[in-house]
Amino acid sequence: MNVGIVGASGYAGVELLRLCACHPDLDVMVATAGGHTGEAVARHTPSLAAAYPSLSYAPTDAGALDGLDLVFLALPHGQSQHLVPQLTSRVGVVVDLAADFRLHDPALYPTWYGAPHTAPELLGQFVYGLPELHREELRGARLIAAPGCYPTAAILALAPLLRAGVIATHPAAGPTSSSTTGPTSSSTTGFDLMTGSEPGASGFPEPALIVDAASGVSGAGRSPKDELHFSAVDEDFVAYGLLDHRHTAEMEQSLGTRVLFTPHLAPMVRGILATCYGRPNASDGAYGGVTTESAMEILHHQYDDEPFVIVTDAPPSTKATSGSNCAYVTARVDRRTGWVLAFAAIDNLIKGASGQAVQCANLALGLPEGTGLPMAGVYP
Repeated sequence: MNVGIVGASGYAGVELLRLCACHPDLDVMVATAGGHTGEAVARHTPSLAAAYPSLSYAPTDAGALDGLDLVFLALPHGQSQHLVPQLTSRVGVVVDLAADFRLHDPALYPTWYGAPHTAPELLGQFVYGLPELHREELRGARLIAAPGCYPTAAILALAPLLRAGVIATHPAAGPTSSSTTGPTSSSTTGFDLMTGSEPGASGFPEPALIVDAASGVSGAGRSPKDELHFSAVDEDFVAYGLLDHRHTAEMEQSLGTRVLFTPHLAPMVRGILATCYGRPNASDGAYGGVTTESAMEILHHQYDDEPFVIVTDAPPSTKATSGSNCAYVTARVDRRTGWVLAFAAIDNLIKGASGQAVQCANLALGLPEGTGLPMAGVYP
């Protein structure tokens, strides 16, 4: 099948090129990169020289993609929505790795992404590309919005526990509350998590979930920035995007509950570790009967047949995921403090971006889901 990759010079685009080179059914015919038109892929990214000895970057032009079976969009946020309307009648399947079509409510884009959506009529046509929760919707899909890296980790850790009803939920509030096609729709997540709640004793709403997650520096992209220099990130660990990181809205839409999300930048190249906290559902007693053993049983029930999710007794490690499309998840219940903890580790560039995009494309094209995808991580 003939493939195009738009935005093939960034980290996600380079990983798409690498994964397609290892895929028996995907042949990259066009790779575009706005600032590198005419440059050989092998010169720009030497690790791809053996796989693409003669491929050069083309200009980003919808006409150059005519007739392709599959197009991946690995563009900066805000650019895909201008290109996709030109592609729907030209190509077979579009998988967008940016955030342009992840949120179902167009009213959310000015709040979280700083500008109105330019193609709101297409939002309802995109399938959210998390195969573990949306596999049947992805089969035969033509328009796919690949999830963000942080939401992938948080949703995989939390969704089974929320679906089982062991974690209390609160309706998403503030900027995300206007959505009418979000988490309460069975077509969105396959289950309804919206249960309602009262404000806390202080008068302030209580977040149902807390997500603290740390990412490697590659998550910030390939463009040089002062704060990403080696001398800035080495031996440093810093929180950023406080209170308003754009992935918050994506988590709330998918999980159907209010989320307090704090991302961190860790001094490593790849990987995300998400540590998630929720209060037990107390409708059936002080702790709703949930224990570490029952929480782990829920994860096993959800994921034991999933090829790319590993339920582990040990705390997940980002090192174990490096270069792999696998997510590692576990859970604990702390009876002393009354918190349910869920953890997930992924490679932010593979399961958090390009690998998951290929996994979705396989489903959309009727190929075996795991074709061309690495299951084993790189160690050391």
